[in-house]
Amino acid sequence: MHRLTDIGWEDYSALPLEEKKAYLERHDGGGMPYHTLFAQQFDRRILERLCALANRIRFINKSKEGALYLKGVLAHKRAMLYFSQPSSRTFLSHLAACQLLGITTGSVRDAATSSEFKGESHEDSIRTFSSYFDMIIMRSPEQGLAEKMAWELSNSERPVPILNAGSGKDQHPTQALLDIYTLVRSFETKGGVDGRTVTFCGDLKRGRTVRSLSYLLTDFNDVKQVFVAPAELQVPGDVIEILKAKGVRYEIADDLRAATKVSDAVYMTRIQDEWDNSKGESARIDTSRFKFGAEELALLGPDGIIMHPLPRRDEIATCCDHDPRAMYWRQMRNGMWIRAALIASTFGFEQEIMNCGY
Repeated sequence: MHRLTDIGWEDYSALPLEEKKAYLERHDGGGMPYHTLFAQQFDRRILERLCALANRIRFINKSKEGALYLKGVLAHKRAMLYFSQPSSRTFLSHLAACQLLGITTGSVRDAATSSEFKGESHEDSIRTFSSYFDMIIMRSPEQGLAEKMAWELSNSERPVPILNAGSGKDQHPTQALLDIYTLVRSFETKGGVDGRTVTFCGDLKRGRTVRSLSYLLTDFNDVKQVFVAPAELQVPGDVIEILKAKGVRYEIADDLRAATKVSDAVYMTRIQDEWDNSKGESARIDTSRFKFGAEELALLGPDGIIMHPLPRRDEIATCCDHDPRAMYWRQMRNGMWIRAALIASTFGFEQEIMNCGY
């Protein structure tokens, strides 16, 4: 059994992601993560367990008695939501997931309201939070900070789990979980996710949701991935290298309509201009052909779905919103259920919930 206390930070940080995940599991031998830091921690077996637990939680919560039971499951736990990067959906989704399970929460959503305003480091702030809370759910523009703090806290006198709610341009593992959960639920009565074609469109270069979901899709059989974007915003080479190494079918394209005709799911993303190196950099890119509207909707198959991690701008026309194939609002609610499942499993309550009498 690997533990983060068995390895120094420099040695751990140099490991490939696939080798790191063994250090992040719970120590009860169940394979579930203790720290959730990157999408590569989830194989198909774990994804199926989490989806099943999310389904169980949403079923239990339908009755008042069941909802009250869930609120008692983790009523003895406290979670800190430390969001030093702006967020509304991700913050509220994790907050609602905690509330479903009865977890008491605290939050910092602006570094200006914490001691970081006085010059305190992120590391010292997070060590402070660990003194008061049993889990830290964190979102940061700083790539790798969640990973570093997972190692730091594991080697402290009060180790608590870290849940990465977004780190830099790199990883957003819980968004990928809700995306997979949405795909699983959308196709559960239509043959499942295996064999599907999933098209990603928009800012694929800087979209961490695309990076994380693309990886998780490799856990399914014969899923083809199509990447539609302007050349300046196409998917990075490291993502393609992973697909090649895993023998995944993929296509690089610039015609959204052609891709929509053969897609089971179209995953739209906004332009991530908050990462621009210079003012107005993204605005100079022609994105007019990479928007989903009435004409694209007419090309999508009757069982196809449209997804978006939100927030959106104009990359999906509002005329699509009431079509039954538009899944982006359901994605948001799915996020609450799957994040509740992840939090419950992190604290070791998966089997209790699955086997309860509700």
